[in-house]
Amino acid sequence: MDPFQIPQQKSLANQIQDSVALKLFLIGALTLLLLIPSSWIQMIISEREERQNEATTEITEKWSGAQLIESPVMQLPYKTVTKTTDNNGKITFKDENSTIYILPENLVIKSQVKPEILHRGIFDAVVYNTKISIQGQFSKLELKKSGINPDQVSWDKVKIIAGLSDFKGLKNSPIIKLGDSIYTAEPDFASENLFENSLATQTNLSATRNTSIHFDYSLDLRGSDELNFLHLGKNTSVNVQGDWNNPSFTGNYLPEHREIKEKQFTGTWKMSNFNRPFPQQWNSTGNAFTSQNQVKATFGIKFLLPVDQYQKTMRSAKYGVLIILLSFISLFFIELLNKISVNLLQYVLIGAAMIIYYGLLLSFTEQIGFTIAYIIASLATIILVSSFIAAYLRNKKAAIAFSLILSIFYCFIYVIIQLQDLALLFGSIGLFITVAGLMYFSVKINWNKNQTTPVQS
Repeated sequence: MDPFQIPQQKSLANQIQDSVALKLFLIGALTLLLLIPSSWIQMIISEREERQNEATTEITEKWSGAQLIESPVMQLPYKTVTKTTDNNGKITFKDENSTIYILPENLVIKSQVKPEILHRGIFDAVVYNTKISIQGQFSKLELKKSGINPDQVSWDKVKIIAGLSDFKGLKNSPIIKLGDSIYTAEPDFASENLFENSLATQTNLSATRNTSIHFDYSLDLRGSDELNFLHLGKNTSVNVQGDWNNPSFTGNYLPEHREIKEKQFTGTWKMSNFNRPFPQQWNSTGNAFTSQNQVKATFGIKFLLPVDQYQKTMRSAKYGVLIILLSFISLFFIELLNKISVNLLQYVLIGAAMIIYYGLLLSFTEQIGFTIAYIIASLATIILVSSFIAAYLRNKKAAIAFSLILSIFYCFIYVIIQLQDLALLFGSIGLFITVAGLMYFSVKINWNKNQTTPVQS
């Protein structure tokens, strides 16, 4: 027999190393196994994000929480007489107390906000100081439409109440001007009050019996994270200006005009009662002021941190398995194109280095910020892996080629993370180009190299 036709005996390890299909299967299985440590990394990121939320909560509890400004509402005590007849025909009359609520006819709110960042260790929280001016005029009491007898109204016990989420944020006693009189508002937790935390002022309208009075409210307070308002006026106008370049306008009403500059923002809302879930006036027997309606009438501003480091780190980690898979396939193609051999153990070590990358990214991000941390972790991983390949294969060209491929992958992921609306578009295009490149190089590989070539005589 011709010695060239006798296949050489190979060990099981060599057969596994030379079998393209089997090696691809093992690389795929290794990628799936790396899902386990990748999920651990994501759990660590989530835990650190929860720790940041806890630290932020501690800061806001000591400073003041998010504020919801609930504009003044007029409350008129009202007595009614109820006639009842028992089974014996005896008629009794019973006095019952109720409350009439009147909302402002016109409501103008102006706020100047100065946000700042407070630090607790490595964690940050956004807090602010603000001065708020609230002006407006209450509507007239509708007697005929509501069937109210003005003689049954306790005009000497009229209250003007305004709501505030967190009294801790008040720097001084709020001052309210009603007509020509000036009052100091005090906390009031009476059961008939609409708001959970009410600032009340009692006034006497016996002389005029007229609810159409002008008010001017001044608040000097502090809060954190959010500043919200409640749309209570028949015509509500709100203007907020602040020294912050990353505001998010929230709630059920978007500003009619907004302007965001490098260090400042302005938001202006103008709304009418047509998109307000409250009537202009009602009595306590009605159920107009529900929590659901309050949510519908709330709007405002959320002060976002310039960089949400944990969100970006988490998004990076979610692409981890994709990066590992593409890197393994690229290394496998380099292996076949250059007719070199990479042991499966080296794939394991390279995968481990690419998983540890996200631990580096998280730890550095907490100290120096996401962008610089991403550069450091990426460079460290690329240098480590390419140096390992160069030392193991003694092939600098293969190491350089793989380092360039890995650099492209990390740059591509960084661009996607920075994008929001276009992330899906750029991601899809990038993956399409990657697959096209792999298809191009795959046609240059002799996939039948292990088959015995017959020797011609």
